[in-house]
Amino acid sequence: MMLVYQRPDSLTDVATHYCPGCTHGIIHRLVAEVLDELGVRERTIGVAPVGCAVFAYNYFNVDMAEAAHGRAPAMATGLKRTQPDKVVFTYQGDGDLAAIGTNEIIHAAARGEKITVIFVNNAVYGMTSGQMAPTTLLGQVTTSSPKGRDVSLTGYPLRVAELLAGLPGTSYVVRRSTHNVREINRTKKAIRTAFQAQLAGQGLSLVEILSSCPTNNHTTAAEALTWIENQMVPYYPLGDYKVVDAVARLN
Repeated sequence: MMLVYQRPDSLTDVATHYCPGCTHGIIHRLVAEVLDELGVRERTIGVAPVGCAVFAYNYFNVDMAEAAHGRAPAMATGLKRTQPDKVVFTYQGDGDLAAIGTNEIIHAAARGEKITVIFVNNAVYGMTSGQMAPTTLLGQVTTSSPKGRDVSLTGYPLRVAELLAGLPGTSYVVRRSTHNVREINRTKKAIRTAFQAQLAGQGLSLVEILSSCPTNNHTTAAEALTWIENQMVPYYPLGDYKVVDAVARLN
């Protein structure tokens, strides 16, 4: 039989806790494949804070550190500055990076920290029963917005990629998705470029990835992917929001 898939060395051989239909597992695989292909597994440090991905240290076969909620960029800053030869990345959800950690990511980006940020946006607090997140869409029903998000009460959903792209310390800021094979392949390429930017000594790189949460959105796995395409992508357009010349030349 022809081998068509093999677990990346940068992933451990364990079952995950993620709900069926959640695309965290896909994103883990993409990150792990990139680390293997770049040959940096032995010198990589990942930082995972509180959220659905809190157990990422069980899944990535690299050195991992667990940060307090929202504080992954601060921990990553310390790790990279004290060990500049290491490849340091954070893996954060929207309830973490775009809420309690907004200050941390903005100032890490403003300082141009040489780290890579994998930002998973599923538009809801997945770990804590599906409350409204900063990225929850207008009209979206959550456990804390049972009548749908109301702009007069809670404002507009936060577009992180557009926000960080305007800061001079960032070198590569893009938004990708996981709702079909084509977009998954584009996401992997973006993750690779983000790590290459760090290896080239460029400023902070961030890949925002639109993800699914079928449990809290009360959908099937297939419906959750359709929801990303039909509901999330119109408000969170996919694309490159900042690619400095030095990074563009890497591809």
